Amino acid sequence: MNIKIGNIIRELRRRDSRKQEDLANALGVTCQAVSRWEANKGYPDIEMIPAIANFFHVSIDELFGYDGDRETKISEILEKSQRAINSNEDLTECVEMLREAVEEFPTEHRLLINLGFALHTHGWKMHGLKGWTSENSDYGSIDTEYASSNYFWQEAMSVFEKLLKLKDSFPEKNAVILIMVADYSKMGQFDKAKALAEKQNSVFVSRECLMPHATVDEERDRYLGEAIISVMNELKNLIQTAVTTKKPLVKEGISVQKMIALAEFYEKLFDDGRLGIAHTNVRDLYVCSAIFEASCGDIEKAMEYFDKGFDHHQTYKVIRKLDEYSYSSPLFSKVVSHGGFPKIAEDGLKDFLSASAPENLRNEILKNEKYSECFEYITKQEG
Repeated sequence: MNIKIGNIIRELRRRDSRKQEDLANALGVTCQAVSRWEANKGYPDIEMIPAIANFFHVSIDELFGYDGDRETKISEILEKSQRAINSNEDLTECVEMLREAVEEFPTEHRLLINLGFALHTHGWKMHGLKGWTSENSDYGSIDTEYASSNYFWQEAMSVFEKLLKLKDSFPEKNAVILIMVADYSKMGQFDKAKALAEKQNSVFVSRECLMPHATVDEERDRYLGEAIISVMNELKNLIQTAVTTKKPLVKEGISVQKMIALAEFYEKLFDDGRLGIAHTNVRDLYVCSAIFEASCGDIEKAMEYFDKGFDHHQTYKVIRKLDEYSYSSPLFSKVVSHGGFPKIAEDGLKDFLSASAPENLRNEILKNEKYSECFEYITKQEG
C-alpha cells in the first residue's frame, strides 16, 4: 500500500478542520488507529478505503496520491464532455459519463460545472417547456408543474447548489447563477430564485461596467465596446421577455414594434454590418417578430422580417468558425473576439421554427429554396 496514505489522511483531515475522533467515529475504529495511520505506523484495512475517501469527498486515487493519473483522467473527461455540450448533440452518454466522474471525484468543481450544464441542456432537449395564456390575466404563464417534473433540471439544480457551497469563485459562476435563477423560476421555486438573485451585485457593480472606469485610452475604448455588447445582450433578453409575455402588447402589435426598434438600433450601433455575436440577437428579434406577424395574418410583413433574420443567421454561421473576429464599427473597433463564437447560438432559428412558427409562416418558408436548411425543422414539427 502506498506509504503516502497516512500523510494524505492527515492533510485532508486538517483541510476539513476535522479531528481524529471524527474520522474514527465515522469508520467505527479507535482514535489510536487513526493516529497510527497518520504516523505511517500502520494502514487502514483495504475494506475501509472507500469509506475514508467518501468521508473526505475525494476519489480513491486522490487518497493514494495518484495526482498525475487523476488530472489526466479529469482533463480527458472535461474535454470530451465539453465537445459534446458545444456540439449540441444528444447528451445522454455525456451526462452518464459526467455522473460517474463526479461520483469518483466529488469535489472536482470543473466536473460539477460540466455536469450541471449538460443536465440543463439535456433537460431542454428531452422535455422542453410548456406554457399558456389565460383570459383572466394579461401575462403568459409557464407550466411550472410540468417544468418541475423535469428530472434533469432537478438534478442540475442539485449539482449547482453543491458547486456553490464547494467553490466561492470560478469563471463560470455568473452563467451558473443565471441558469439557476431561471430554472428555479420555471419550476415554480420562486423563493429560491429570488433569494439567489438578491445575493448578486447590482448591474452597475459588474466587471463589464467597472473596467471602463479602471482604464484609459485604447484599453478603455476596448472595455467600453465590450461593455456595450454585454449590456445590449442583456437588454435584448429583457425586452424580448417583457414584450412577449404580456398579452395586450402582443395583440396590439406593440411587441413587434419594440422588437423591430431594438433590432434597428442594433444595426445602427454596428453601422458597418459587422455585429459579431449580436447577429444572433438581431436574428431572434426579427424571427420572433415574423412569428407574431404571421399569427396575426400579415404573412407579407412576416416574411420580410423572417428574411432579415435569416440573413443575420447566415452571417453568424460564417463568422462563428473564425479563430479571430475583429469589430470595425467606431464604438467597437478595439474589440476582438478570440477562439470563435459558440456553436449553440446557431440553434436559435431552429428553436423558433420548431416550437412556435404558425402554419402560414412554415408554408411560405417551404416555398423558397433560400431557406432550405429550415425545411428539416419544419417537417419534423409537422410530423
